[in-house]
Amino acid sequence: MTRRFKIGDHVSWNSEAGRVSGTIIAVHTSDFDYKGHTHHATEDDPQYEIKSDKTDHVAAHKGSTLDHAK
Repeated sequence: MTRRFKIGDHVSWNSEAGRVSGTIIAVHTSDFDYKGHTHHATEDDPQYEIKSDKTDHVAAHKGSTLDHAK
């Protein structure tokens, strides 16, 4: 089962720099362009834009890579 999140949820994920946390700012349910690349998303497998707590960097990830942050 795909994990579902909504705008405002606080989540965490692994990055090259270690564990990162942030807040979901957008949910995509269809393909979208992000930083010059097409990201694939569907209603059944959405992608999320997350703003990092520490750097304000915005990243896009599938729900399978995210966990609810504590």
